[in-house]
Amino acid sequence: MAQWMRKKQPALPDPDEETQQEPTQTELVQENVAPGSPMSPNVETEPDEAGPLLRVSGVERSFQVGGLPLHVLKGINLELQPRRLVMLRGRSGSGKTTLLNLIGGLDQPTKGEIVFREHPFHRMGDDARTNVRRRELGFIFQTFALMPLLSAYENVELSLRMADRPRGEWKARVMECLELVGLAKRMHHRPFELSGGEQQRVAIAKAIAHRPRLLLADEPTAELDSQMSAQIMNVFQTIIQTEHVTICMTTHDPTILEVADHVYEMVDGKFIAHAEG
Repeated sequence: MAQWMRKKQPALPDPDEETQQEPTQTELVQENVAPGSPMSPNVETEPDEAGPLLRVSGVERSFQVGGLPLHVLKGINLELQPRRLVMLRGRSGSGKTTLLNLIGGLDQPTKGEIVFREHPFHRMGDDARTNVRRRELGFIFQTFALMPLLSAYENVELSLRMADRPRGEWKARVMECLELVGLAKRMHHRPFELSGGEQQRVAIAKAIAHRPRLLLADEPTAELDSQMSAQIMNVFQTIIQTEHVTICMTTHDPTILEVADHVYEMVDGKFIAHAEG
């Protein structure tokens, strides 16, 4: 693995005064995130689960187009182990985003089974899958998906609100996540005041704030240059260790594949190759 890539809510609090007075790790974190950042003392250190975190067995997905079936996924088998970085590689239209949606409980397979921990996604209704997503899954999107009128701090805090986490833990957890991605000094900036790489790092902080077990990222480096992509991969490797999270991401960028623990090559809805890092 390459060494260089390692019903109404209350008003949002203004963290200005207190956060400026508190000593943080921010002094050690500059604009670029370095590999091996120190683990925050507030991070929960749960042991790895026995067996795979998620299992996909014989999954197929078809859609009706013009009265005819369009077979997008064809017999997919996949296991995600705890604390791994897994990449689904393929061209546009290969089926990798469809598979990511199924893994995240956003869609259901036409055939086959998807089991996340003890949750059988292939048999669960929409409401039940939504509850699991809010508590145990995190999502990172190619276009960042940040609220444009909220600051970086407020965007991350919003994730905790939606997950119904206790209000008393919001401030400390938001600061912890922003420090982890190297953006505590820019927490009051809105998305349009941040670079593309910084926006993606805010999106990562937002995705991990509620302590998910599985993080799903759809082409997270597609809008970034090679230097920014390397920074994002650094952040991913750091949070796998500090947050004990598994990351499954899609990509068609060959320059980042070497940092993955597992790479699955997809062509026409099937895996044609599987490589371990």
